[in-house]
Amino acid sequence: MTASHLGAPAAAPAADRIIAVDDLGVRFRRNRGSRRSFKDLFSGRARRGRPGDFWALRNVSFDVRAGEAIGVVGRNGQGKSTLLKLVAGVLFPDEGRVDVSAGVAPLIEITGGFVGDLTVRDNVWLTAGLHGLSKRTISERFDSIIEFAGAEDVIDTPFKHLSSGMKVRVAFSVISQLDEPVLLVDEVLAVGDKSFRAKCYARIEQILAEGKTLFLVSHNERDLRRFCSRGLYLDRGRLVLDGDIEAVLDRYNADHPV
Repeated sequence: MTASHLGAPAAAPAADRIIAVDDLGVRFRRNRGSRRSFKDLFSGRARRGRPGDFWALRNVSFDVRAGEAIGVVGRNGQGKSTLLKLVAGVLFPDEGRVDVSAGVAPLIEITGGFVGDLTVRDNVWLTAGLHGLSKRTISERFDSIIEFAGAEDVIDTPFKHLSSGMKVRVAFSVISQLDEPVLLVDEVLAVGDKSFRAKCYARIEQILAEGKTLFLVSHNERDLRRFCSRGLYLDRGRLVLDGDIEAVLDRYNADHPV
């Protein structure tokens, strides 16, 4: 499948690029949860390929300018979350490269970095600190994080005892307070009640108004149109279309009618 770039932004000058993705490829194994063993790494088999391997992404290239809002669309299992993890530095490519010249705030598998036995209070301090916020900054923002999440009544409750919805609230509240120039959001807006989603929308709009860059993975076309001007359409790990969000959604819907 050949990628079409009709209507896509012209390649950004190097000075304007915040993300550069060049011929990116990443391989997984079908019969195991892990990508590769230490034995494979040292034997060289990870590069040669093995029975059961498949390419989650391959031959993907694009540039991103600072301040762009990009929606990533495609069916489940087509490489969208994998792409965000590569940009976040959680995964490493098997082919090509991804260069990110700024810090990243990832809302991917949103509660994965939180420690179940620690309280909400301790998790806020730990997670914000791990993402680079100073003790002074965390102290200044702590009350706002708790208030945004509506977690005042559970602040000293172990994280593992929270409802799934409250876990997402706390995680979004922390990550959205980070100062990183790039925000990666993977379906988190589909979680939570109506009032919390409204708060999330307002926070993302504020982040965009500050000139930050957004990657949004979502199946909600209303959210994609609301926040994004550009789209990336992935199918079977390939970049099918990079262009205006309306053109990308039209192509996606034509390829996969309801």
